[in-house]
Amino acid sequence: MWDAFTNWMSGWIGQVEGAVFQDVVLPVVYHLGFGGYAEEAFTGTEWLLAGIVQIIVMILILGPLEKLRPVEAVTDRRAIRVDILYTVIHRLGLFRLAMFFLLDPLSDLIEGHLRLLGWQRVNVEDWWPALTASPLVSFLIYLVLFDLVDYWYHRFSHTYRWWWSLHALHHSQRQMTLWSDNRNHLLDDILRDTVFAVIALAVGVEPSQYILLVALSQLLQSLQHANLRVHFGALGERLLVSPRFHRTHHAVGLGHETAGKAGKPMRLGGCNFGVLFPWWDMMFGTAVFTDRYYQTGVRDQMPPPTGRNRDYGRGFFAQQWYGVKRLLRLH
Repeated sequence: MWDAFTNWMSGWIGQVEGAVFQDVVLPVVYHLGFGGYAEEAFTGTEWLLAGIVQIIVMILILGPLEKLRPVEAVTDRRAIRVDILYTVIHRLGLFRLAMFFLLDPLSDLIEGHLRLLGWQRVNVEDWWPALTASPLVSFLIYLVLFDLVDYWYHRFSHTYRWWWSLHALHHSQRQMTLWSDNRNHLLDDILRDTVFAVIALAVGVEPSQYILLVALSQLLQSLQHANLRVHFGALGERLLVSPRFHRTHHAVGLGHETAGKAGKPMRLGGCNFGVLFPWWDMMFGTAVFTDRYYQTGVRDQMPPPTGRNRDYGRGFFAQQWYGVKRLLRLH
């Protein structure tokens, strides 16, 4: 039954993609003189449609849920509008389009040299042929594998001060909502997309499968960041990252810091780094399960004596510029 459903879905989605590509995207590509990138434009169409579906779900389902059970009243609408801009840039494929023109020639060069040296992709399907015969099983294996990598990527961004200087922008949102997931510094996004593109290339993920993996992950992360007083119960909290579990990761002085030894100041660290599954936090000792819904933000945003009133910027360009200054220790 699953195979019949997936075949029906892929056929229907393929028809929509084909129509949008032929009638909308391809004429624009040729009009702009980029006819040589027609194949890449089709992949861009997949990203575009996946992003549109995500935004529709966010507006029609997650938005009303936030209004039904909010953790706190939203008082800073301007901050939310900036987060919406980040979401549009990332979910509709605009950032990945820029990344393509920036990194694709480099990735082709590297892959070409590796092939000359005899390197071959290590496809997950080749590890356990009998186990991965089902497309659903192979998809779930990729999902778990990428989530493990994401856990360590996320944890490292809280470990090294230069990296935290960029990632701190994500944590600086003090009115966390369903739009907050993509509030990131672009340099951090470039690094992350590069790492995951290399891993996807190494393990042989097909482009359409990779798009689905990313889209599902992003949609679940929108739920996790939602201003939503929801948890999944004693068992569910340990199976899937919930809004409450992830809100603890954003908690001031808790989710991004670890208490030092007696008499020592707080240091970089934190808890609840899991992106989709809390299993990795439980396995590596960074899980904190609580009944509370904490205030979110970065401690140095707070007024003295708790913090030092650090400004993370109000608009998109200010936030990006301040991130560069933090990286260079000028701010």
